[in-house]
Amino acid sequence: MKKIVNISLLSLVTLISLQCSDDRFDILPNSQDSPETIFTTEANYRLVLDGAYDAFKSPTYYNGDTGSSIILGDVLADNLILNPQGRQTNKKAYEWSYTPQDGAVTSLYSSAYYVISRANIVLDNLNKVPYTDFMKNVEGEAKAIRAIAHFDLVRAYAKIPTQSSDASSSLGIAYVDHFDPNIKPSRDASVAASYDKIIADLQDALVKINSTNGSIGRLNKTSVLGILSRVYLYKGDYDKAIQYGEQCITASPSVGANANFVNLWRDASDDGELFTILNSNSSNDNVNVGVAYNQNSSGIRSEYNVNYDLFTKYGSTDVRTPAYILTANFGSTPYNHVVKYRSRTGSTVAQVVDIKFLRSAEVYLNVAEAYMKSSSQNPVRALQLLNTLRAQRYGTATSPYVPGTETGTALIDAIYYERRLELAFENDRFWTIKRLGQSVVRSDYGSAANGGGSDAPTGALKTLPAGNFRFVLPIPQDAINLNPNLKQNPGY
Repeated sequence: MKKIVNISLLSLVTLISLQCSDDRFDILPNSQDSPETIFTTEANYRLVLDGAYDAFKSPTYYNGDTGSSIILGDVLADNLILNPQGRQTNKKAYEWSYTPQDGAVTSLYSSAYYVISRANIVLDNLNKVPYTDFMKNVEGEAKAIRAIAHFDLVRAYAKIPTQSSDASSSLGIAYVDHFDPNIKPSRDASVAASYDKIIADLQDALVKINSTNGSIGRLNKTSVLGILSRVYLYKGDYDKAIQYGEQCITASPSVGANANFVNLWRDASDDGELFTILNSNSSNDNVNVGVAYNQNSSGIRSEYNVNYDLFTKYGSTDVRTPAYILTANFGSTPYNHVVKYRSRTGSTVAQVVDIKFLRSAEVYLNVAEAYMKSSSQNPVRALQLLNTLRAQRYGTATSPYVPGTETGTALIDAIYYERRLELAFENDRFWTIKRLGQSVVRSDYGSAANGGGSDAPTGALKTLPAGNFRFVLPIPQDAINLNPNLKQNPGY
């Protein structure tokens, strides 16, 4: 009989296609499935590893409309405003009123460990076939996937090392490095320990992973370099952020050309992408990543709109304006809608686009910031990197960008400013505010396209002070009920 490999949440299940009526009585129970029967060929390892990539699209990592990571980092911050005509999706995140019982705010905790479990299944069984170059690359990809998911967990459910003086010594996360459905891990004693494990996985991955895997759908050496620049920036190791970020830039220098940038967000160009999670139009995929922002309902009905303060920062010559934002009515009211994830060119399937997990533009910004903060500052190179990015966002054939000349505080502020504009609606803003030890301060504007409306944030919705315990999300109570070894974060 023909056996088809599939992966469920907690087990590998072999599905056996029936070829004759008697075959239905010849199916082995699932309890007899084992790595020995699945991990017999390199091709099967590839299939299982692809399942780990697919797990990034599980609810609600980058899928669904409640708590999806594609919107969470902006809902929690100051880039978006709740639309009163929307469905009030994830209002508790917007109000900073979440509790350990509010699993709907985000399921990142369980979704990330789902990704990790799939990567660990591969890593636990590497010895079942000869360790060829193919298998070495498989190990590198799996370790990078595991590290990425753990990093997303640690920045959400623990402090960020640069956030405060006590952050590195505060409680880390549970770093799970093997597959066991019954495991009840404790959290790392410190954030520093969690970062050390993430970096160890990424460094090992960097040695083993191929340069030629391609960035579209799979990690490769260049994308791992870019991830390392991100992790080291969060850790506050600016020299290492520069070291790996510069290597990444050398390997992939395009920040996404101005002429290609709108098409990048319509899946008609890959220019500037370092790691993309593929999302097919076919019925067995079709993950609605954009539904977190808006739906088609007699026009565009948005859950959240672009905060007018942010909207005014995008100029008429900024290519990000048409790429990210569309001003259109819902009912009789015009709103500024986020359309980064609305549709792909040539497709009739709404809200289904690829997920741009990492772009070269972010690495440029990571390295520029690190140059301004490292022990051996290099503001000349920082400005050069910033101007390279700005030239492809503001410049046109008839009106080229005039390079900026900022220095000192003005230069680091310009880097922060450009980071907000470039990475808006990409799950960056809240975590950047958190790692900088700043407060979230929302504007006084309402949700309408011109900033009008009576729904401007006030009182408790206006400001989340720096150091507030809600910058660290609560460990879901369901997870603690299943594993009493987990400690809840302070304040909850």
